[in-house]
Amino acid sequence: MAVVVALIPLVYLVVRTSEAGWARIAEELFTARVVELAARSVALAAVVTGACLVLGVGTALLVVRTDLRFRRGFAVLAALPLAVPSYVAGFAWMSAFPGFEGFWAAALVLTLGSYPYVFLPVAAALRRADPAQEEVAASLGHGPLRALVGVSVRQVRPAVAGGALLVALYVLSDFGAVAVLRADTFTRAIFLAFDLGFDRTGALVLSCVLVVLTVLLLGGETAVKRKGARYSRVGGGLRLPATLRLGAFQPIAAGALVAVAVLAFGVVAVNLVLRLAAGVSRAGAITEVASAAATSLALSAAGAGLTVLLALPLGFLAARGSSLPATLLDRLAYLTHALPGLVVGLSLVFFGINVAYPLYQTVWLLALAYAALFLPLAVVSVAGAASAAPPVLGEVGRSLGAGPVRVAFTVSLPLVLPGIGAGAALVFLSAMKELPATLLLRPTGVDTLATELWTHTTVAAYAAATPYAFLLVLMSAFPAWVLVRRTGVLTKESA
Repeated sequence: MAVVVALIPLVYLVVRTSEAGWARIAEELFTARVVELAARSVALAAVVTGACLVLGVGTALLVVRTDLRFRRGFAVLAALPLAVPSYVAGFAWMSAFPGFEGFWAAALVLTLGSYPYVFLPVAAALRRADPAQEEVAASLGHGPLRALVGVSVRQVRPAVAGGALLVALYVLSDFGAVAVLRADTFTRAIFLAFDLGFDRTGALVLSCVLVVLTVLLLGGETAVKRKGARYSRVGGGLRLPATLRLGAFQPIAAGALVAVAVLAFGVVAVNLVLRLAAGVSRAGAITEVASAAATSLALSAAGAGLTVLLALPLGFLAARGSSLPATLLDRLAYLTHALPGLVVGLSLVFFGINVAYPLYQTVWLLALAYAALFLPLAVVSVAGAASAAPPVLGEVGRSLGAGPVRVAFTVSLPLVLPGIGAGAALVFLSAMKELPATLLLRPTGVDTLATELWTHTTVAAYAAATPYAFLLVLMSAFPAWVLVRRTGVLTKESA
């Protein structure tokens, strides 16, 4: 069922694109413009992913594996950028630095907002990594730093690859930052073709190219993940390897993390606080903002619940299945994640009108769109938790006479509850910020924080938009904190 939901936008692309005919498709596809957009989109994804790997893995190592002071506070700061929508960050940076736009501006904003996708899974994996291998390396004469980099970082390679994949897919699909900062990528070109140029075929062809790029990314991530599979320890308490002493580098490490936090969250926070008073003083502002906040909570909760429900069987399959069909089903769920929300929204409009009309103009069609967009976020969390639980535990349950259903509910499900919680929080957070699909699919008269924010900013009413942006970031901060707790780095043992 999960794969069927994820395939709805792809079926829409195939049906609508084929209607144009091969001659028209070739006319749109084989152009210098497509090559230029592909090169720029891939370059942006590569730059942002590389930078996020440095920031995410580096921050995780400092927080989990060193004697850094206030490490738990730095862990929370490292996750807070997830609470900031990319379009809010783009507006904040443009307001603070006039003329801040283009490729490198978008790369900076997307890096600062996306590196938690690497930090969170890597921190959780380091927290649960088996210390025995590092201790063996130390017994063979390897120093603490060499053992850490050569052994422990290799153990968490699947988490690194999964985080990098999420970042790359997010960059390919992002509309907010590239639109605000005028970076010419596939998503911005698709939006302009639909919204301004009325070139539906051109937009659909560009979306198909985006799907091809996603397939190539998934193939690379699958190869890395297969080489690095690891299981956690069975039984016993959680035991961490000895922490690396920073010594004289303590202030340098802390200063670097503070600088990243200021750039990633501080610029946006200061900008919103400075504008907040003017926005709240507008007549009727508080009532409107409260109504939009309640709607955002309800829609995001519905989307998160449906997405996690669909992700459970797929997550278990991804963790336990090694056959070609299992791998194929897992990879199919990721394809839609790289598509712009605009394309997913249009596909669900088509689906609602032609296939499931009772769902059209209802909350559940929008929840279905959230599931199609953010299914990989929940699958990654569930699969990660299921992978960390050794299969032998389920085999023991079956050897004692328990059936598959009983084992699933009494053994497997409790083991993946942390992953379910993390996946739900991540999907809820993403749904709160989602804009294009929400604009297209929300029932008539229903407004969220994101749609109200966009409505005001499109007419340059920045003061009126500020309360919506402020509350959106504030409400998104709680799920971000939940995600940090799920990694385990906030517990006293991590010290």
